[in-house]
Amino acid sequence: MSEPVYQRFLGDWTLDVATCEYEQGEPPQSGTYRIEASGDEVNIAMDWIDAEGESHHVSFRGRPDGSRMPFNGGPLADALAITAPSQKELNSAAFRDGVELMTATRTLSDDGVRMIIEQTVHLPDGTSPTNVGVYHRRQ
Repeated sequence: MSEPVYQRFLGDWTLDVATCEYEQGEPPQSGTYRIEASGDEVNIAMDWIDAEGESHHVSFRGRPDGSRMPFNGGPLADALAITAPSQKELNSAAFRDGVELMTATRTLSDDGVRMIIEQTVHLPDGTSPTNVGVYHRRQ
């Protein structure tokens, strides 16, 4: 069996807070990512401490084929989809009532030790602010 296209993303990642460029909200004080494979699914878990010092945890899973999986995101999202268009890109999108409200593009550096995450939120007023951060692979 060949390795999945998203193989290089698997592992633990730590946010380099100094790299954060936020158009919406304040950058977090810290953040971590864990990306794991489970059968034919990708599991993504995020933990962060926001600018006010509050801890947060979000996790989701799905087949990286773009199929939508139910997600209990309250008023923010009721479904998520994951795609892996290449060995250097792993993306997700959040939906509410069939409408795409958020996208996250994860891009690996050539050496596989940095992951750039660009998260764009599509707001009701038609704007789409983007927040960017760089994560480093934990050894």
